[in-house]
Amino acid sequence: MKSSTLSSILLVLLFGTFTSCVSKLDTGKINMENWKNDRYGCKGLRIQDLEELESLKNTFLGATNQELIVTFGRPDRVELLNKSQSFFFYFLEPSSECENHDKEKEPLKALFRLNAINKVSEVTITTLNP
Repeated sequence: MKSSTLSSILLVLLFGTFTSCVSKLDTGKINMENWKNDRYGCKGLRIQDLEELESLKNTFLGATNQELIVTFGRPDRVELLNKSQSFFFYFLEPSSECENHDKEKEPLKALFRLNAINKVSEVTITTLNP
C-alpha cells in the first residue's frame, strides 16, 4: 500500500473517532423526559426518581461531561472549584430559581464532580454545597 493511501485511511479513521456521536448513559428507570422538563427541580418531577438515581449513581463514574449533558440535559448550575475540578448541579428539589423554593433549607441536588479531563470522579446526592 502506498504511504499516501495509508495516510488517507488513518486520517479518515481519526476524523471518524473524533467526530463520532456521544452516547447517552444508561439511566435505568429514570424518566428522562420528566428530568429534562424539570429545570432547577421546580416541578418536583426529578425527586420521584431519587431511589433509582441513588442505585445507579456509581455507574456514572468515568463518564464525560458531554455524556452527562446528552443524558441529563444542561446542568442547572456549573461550579469551577479550581482549575482541575468542576461540579455539575442538577436540583432534585426546588432551588432558589423556583417560586416554590423553601428559603429555610438548601435543596437536595445531584452533584457530579468532574476532574481535570472532564470525567466524572464522584457522584453525590446531598443538600450540601461543594
